[in-house]
Amino acid sequence: MSTATVSSAIKDANCRTPFSKRLKSQWWRHLLGIIAVVFAAFPLVYVLSASLSPGGTLTGSNQLFSKIDFSNYSKLMSDPVRPYGRWYLNTVIIAAVTAIFTVFLGALAAYSFSRMRFKARRGGLLALMLVQMFPQLLTVVAIFLLLTWLGDVYPVLGIGSRLALIMVYLGGALGANTYLMYGFFNTVSQSLDEAARMDGAGHARIFFTLILPLVAPILAVVGLLSFIGSFTEYVVASVILGADPHTSTLAIGLYQYVSTETSSNWGVFAAGAVLAALPPMVLFLWLQKYIVSGLTGGAVK
Repeated sequence: MSTATVSSAIKDANCRTPFSKRLKSQWWRHLLGIIAVVFAAFPLVYVLSASLSPGGTLTGSNQLFSKIDFSNYSKLMSDPVRPYGRWYLNTVIIAAVTAIFTVFLGALAAYSFSRMRFKARRGGLLALMLVQMFPQLLTVVAIFLLLTWLGDVYPVLGIGSRLALIMVYLGGALGANTYLMYGFFNTVSQSLDEAARMDGAGHARIFFTLILPLVAPILAVVGLLSFIGSFTEYVVASVILGADPHTSTLAIGLYQYVSTETSSNWGVFAAGAVLAALPPMVLFLWLQKYIVSGLTGGAVK
């Protein structure tokens, strides 16, 4: 029986059951759903209210939407010292490039560990797992010293370079994502590879035309997690990029609005946070359908 037939049968059964009867038997599900929505939506509503409050403080936003004013957004976009548009563009470019290459390099490594047999295969998998046991903060000093030395030889990879930050993100995310993809690649039957080889296909053709479409769900998950992680990361970005307003990311730039106690402007900070939440939200909504379609399509044999 296909997935469409099962879905239509379930839908017909739900239509024949009265809503009041379903509500009595499944009331706790509706209650949990309402609690989850309120719990998740309240911080978002509070930040949105703070961004529309002209006072510039969080305490003035306790009365939600008591005043609606877009002055915080105009201040955010018109400040010549703090170019929010430049921060936004830098962050989107860094996060997008990191996500694309993380998915590509992780998929290549996972395919190699899953389909090929070589001497260092088990040792490499163990090394990937052990490296993830150490927090990223332990490598900040080493990264700073390494990039300082590289900057003397190759300035494009030195401190203050966005390319250097992308390289650091790629190196830090490759281990966990490779191990995650490796488990998903193992779920794809190797008989498909053997059939493709009998037809004359090589590793490259099998990887790009056969394996990648079948593992689309894990590619979407890794890409989404990599994009969000790079988009919101602060510590490594602040060490590598510094305080230069032309190369800063959103996390570094927005922190300047609340870093000093005497001149904190939480309203402008909240306005920047609201706008910064749009790319991850749009990407999640766009990739969600690919994840769901990939899982349901793979369930039909």
